Amino acid sequence: MDIAHTVRRGRLRSGLTQAELARRAHTSQATISSYESGRKQPSAATLDRLLDAAGWRLTIDRRERPVIERSEAELSFAGRALAEVLDLAEALPARHAPELSYPRLHQRRTPPRR
Repeated sequence: MDIAHTVRRGRLRSGLTQAELARRAHTSQATISSYESGRKQPSAATLDRLLDAAGWRLTIDRRERPVIERSEAELSFAGRALAEVLDLAEALPARHAPELSYPRLHQRRTPPRR
């Protein structure tokens, strides 16, 4: 959902200016402008208030996601691939340097300009 587009579309479909919507929603025109441009994101409660002031209702529909059941062959293949990756990881050297090496920082001799 593009919130900026939703706020703008709701306002325009209601024939309101940003100032009129702001007055109805008890906020400022600058805030409406920020929401419509995407510079600010309203909370869900604020979005609901804005759309209500424009004569619209915010609704949320739940959508079921299908459960994907993997076959034995797919699970076996994925298990073998994981085992190979873990074997490879174990084969890599794991020695660490005794000290971290960073470039030396030199102190400035002159104060920074302001």
